[in-house]
Amino acid sequence: MSDRLVIFDTTLRDGEQSPGASMTREEKVRIARQLERMRVDVIEAGFPASSIGDFEAVRDVARAVRESTVCGLSRANDRDISRAVEALREARSWRIHTFLATSALHMEKKLRMSPEDVLTQACHAVRFARNHTDDIEFSPEDASRSDIDFLCRVIEGVIEAGARTINIPDTVGYAVPAQLASLIQTLRERVPNSDKAVWSVHCHNDLGLAVANSLAAVMAGARQIECTINGLGERAGNTALEEIVMAVRTRRDFFGLTTGIDATQIVPASKLVSSITGFVVQPNKAVVGANAFAHASGIHQDGVLKSRETYEIMRAEDVGWSANKIVLGKLSGRNAFRQRLGELGIALDSELDLNEAFKRFKELADKKADIFDEDIHALFADAGTHPGADHFRLISMRQHSETGEKPLAELVLMCEGEEHRVSAQGSGPVDATFKAIESVAASQAELVLYSVNAVTSGTESQGEVTVRLSRAGRIVNGVGADTDIIVASAHAYLSALNKLHAVTERFNPQTGEV
Repeated sequence: MSDRLVIFDTTLRDGEQSPGASMTREEKVRIARQLERMRVDVIEAGFPASSIGDFEAVRDVARAVRESTVCGLSRANDRDISRAVEALREARSWRIHTFLATSALHMEKKLRMSPEDVLTQACHAVRFARNHTDDIEFSPEDASRSDIDFLCRVIEGVIEAGARTINIPDTVGYAVPAQLASLIQTLRERVPNSDKAVWSVHCHNDLGLAVANSLAAVMAGARQIECTINGLGERAGNTALEEIVMAVRTRRDFFGLTTGIDATQIVPASKLVSSITGFVVQPNKAVVGANAFAHASGIHQDGVLKSRETYEIMRAEDVGWSANKIVLGKLSGRNAFRQRLGELGIALDSELDLNEAFKRFKELADKKADIFDEDIHALFADAGTHPGADHFRLISMRQHSETGEKPLAELVLMCEGEEHRVSAQGSGPVDATFKAIESVAASQAELVLYSVNAVTSGTESQGEVTVRLSRAGRIVNGVGADTDIIVASAHAYLSALNKLHAVTERFNPQTGEV
């Protein structure tokens, strides 16, 4: 077997299925470019047949990514596969990932198909996809709860039809490590043509075992792991890419495997995904949490100061952690700003976009003396590039808050080119601000999340606000950053409203599951 572990990232597809994590096309491309910088082997960009928005996002990622393989998910039918082919055809390297459930429960209750029909359709789908590309992955959905004899028949059939990667999904996070390892080993032994495919696993984290299950499968012969940045995903999430990569790297003595990942890009990727989705990384999260390399115990501190290896098995700088480094300030010019954007993996489409970004940078530099990389990322957390971004726009605002008095917010808003002066009182300055905005927007949306995080340390830090709104089955995030937290809140709320207003924005993607 190969000693190279393939890293298949599905942040843009399965990760996006987290309620509230829906991304715009531009956001998907930004994340894809960062994944490419990290040298991810395969980027699953989305589910092209699920919506026009997702088709366009997959197509844009396929156009943007040159080094990684771009993958599109499809159900096992001609229409889905054709749609995926159309979205991916401009990629330099691309893969079709098709799936069909094989557990008795799914076949009876969801598909309403007989086992023989499932076998026939799975093989037909792979043959159809093979007409377009040699790189085909097949997943028997809910494999960990499927009958082993039937599972062997299906896998043998799809490999014969042309599948070159066989992915075993633990769709509902039901497996435990020893069980999944045994399943992989049994399948590899019993399927006659098992040596003609790379074996993969896709584990969900419902019991908190996704990483453990994935690594157990690797020990049994799997050579691809499907994972997401920060473990993002529906329900309890997916296998965390950063934990897999660093486990294999740190314990190479045990696993005997390597990956092609540039680990120094892990923390930047984590921060980018967290900023775009509004899903904050818990401080004690392995590898990418703020406390992952922090030591509070006096005994630990003493040991680390004497020899770091006493209490650290990884170096913080190896995964992209470093002391904040001042790279730009108010006297920095446009070329220096452009160069730093390139180093951070932030791509702009035109000089007009650069001019607008540089203007926002200068405005920030007037408010705080020291500009860190995190500040620059925050400038682009929601840069207003999605459709409908300018339907609502903040012109100016003031708010008054005093002990014993009800806070008051007064705003000047632009709505469809018309200026509105509004004011409202609320239980706090943020509440007053949102009520003032709603007096114009009348969105009837439900506020389901309001989150504030400091972008950097210190009292001059920008506050980054995430607002999540829900209306008629649609869930959208808006992000705003400013040194004034009330202004940041207003920008975040307006950003979310603009996304609700955009008719091309996709619904929360709950169409497919593997």
